[in-house]
Amino acid sequence: MCQVGEDYGDPAPEGPPPPRPGRELKCVKCKEGVPVVVIRAGDAFCRDCFRAFYVHKFRAVLGKNRLIFPGEKVLLAWSGGPSSSSMVWQVLEGLSRDSAKRLRFVPGVIYVDEGAACGQSPEDRAKTVAEVKLILQTLGFPWHIVALEEVFGLSPSVLRCSAQEPVGAVGTYKVAVDSFLQQQHTLGTERSGGSPSPAQGEERLSPPGTQESQDPAGPPPAAQTEALSRLFDSVKTLTAKEEFLHTLRTHLILHVARTHGYSKVMTGDSCTRLAIKLMTSLALGRGAFLAWDTGFSDERHGDVVVVRPMRDHTLKEVAFYNRLFAVPSVFTPAIDTKAPEKASIHRLMEGFLLRLQAQFPSTVSTVYRTSEKLVKAPRDGCAAGPRCLLCMCTLDVDAADSATAFGAQTSGFSQTQPPTPRAGAGAPTEVGGAQDRCQGAGPCGREDSRARVIERLCYGCRANMKDVGLAGDPGVSGG
Repeated sequence: MCQVGEDYGDPAPEGPPPPRPGRELKCVKCKEGVPVVVIRAGDAFCRDCFRAFYVHKFRAVLGKNRLIFPGEKVLLAWSGGPSSSSMVWQVLEGLSRDSAKRLRFVPGVIYVDEGAACGQSPEDRAKTVAEVKLILQTLGFPWHIVALEEVFGLSPSVLRCSAQEPVGAVGTYKVAVDSFLQQQHTLGTERSGGSPSPAQGEERLSPPGTQESQDPAGPPPAAQTEALSRLFDSVKTLTAKEEFLHTLRTHLILHVARTHGYSKVMTGDSCTRLAIKLMTSLALGRGAFLAWDTGFSDERHGDVVVVRPMRDHTLKEVAFYNRLFAVPSVFTPAIDTKAPEKASIHRLMEGFLLRLQAQFPSTVSTVYRTSEKLVKAPRDGCAAGPRCLLCMCTLDVDAADSATAFGAQTSGFSQTQPPTPRAGAGAPTEVGGAQDRCQGAGPCGREDSRARVIERLCYGCRANMKDVGLAGDPGVSGG
């Protein structure tokens, strides 16, 4: 029997066991290099093979979908974080002359200063913007720095779905490529006097850094900053704050894209972030719009298409790539920085999935592959049905006879008739194609305005707007 104090030999050594002789780990790609990155169990890559693997995944996503046409203007939404910084770096390397297969679109970069919504001081915001400018000036792309306060100056047209089809919707990708190559050949022939030069013909794809660069004249007006701070302070939950911030940021980026002639917008959503977003959207009642929120392309806005070329890269791969190849980034505190895990649905889902991923390495990829199987409803223009005023998704309701919970909540408002304005009153103002308010005296105008706004929101946006205080429907619980 075992005795107390019995000696069982030397204590177990601390640290990892020594490697077995003759079984040194090698790169799974070239079988020769010393691995520096282990992506998954058994997938060890050396530096050069990991770079080729990472770049191939980025190019493969763009080549497989074929939505970005040659010569098209593409706006890169850069937040300063790891994923969006890696995306900008991939585009920069893809446009270089040393690249094997050069990218043929014309990029631009936009940075949205969200310091007012996140509670930053003016000094910290100015320091961050100065750091952002230093990085943007080294890229050589046209860049735009806009403050979130500029949403107060947007026209009501941002709430309308544009009936214009996005660039590239007519014709095929192969025809567009052939036309572009023929155009470059003709341009090179004219410049060289008979000896075409591809390098000369493609010079215009590398715009100078000062062209179309939007340098803000100074900080936004203090009145707008205070108004934005009060707006976010009035939001009750962190979940509603994050959704509201995402909505405002999207409308601002789309406005800049339309103003400067960009037909595509690239975002740096990674595979891990999209898996978290899918689970969060389900919890927020946005299950009908998952294909638009997590797919490669998002055509809900009509004339501007949002694409996500980083959707095959995990956060682990992005972190290793940025570390190994010194990709510059800017750290800015987010609206949920230092918030506890249960402070919002976004934080709760993130912690849940990342803990599962640590124990079961295929969790994120399984959720992500599920999102790839979702099918989008056919887009027949804006006449397909009413759209949400905030997220611009088609409302999933049946105005005639709906048995859904959302349809039951909106059935009373759909039967409401607009009040008749009194004689002498001005014409009603329209915002987003809907009557905004009644010009007549009395509270009926405000109640009718609230009812009509609620009627034009989807279920998820309505729940968040209740926390913002713009909706008063007691049947919808807040996030």
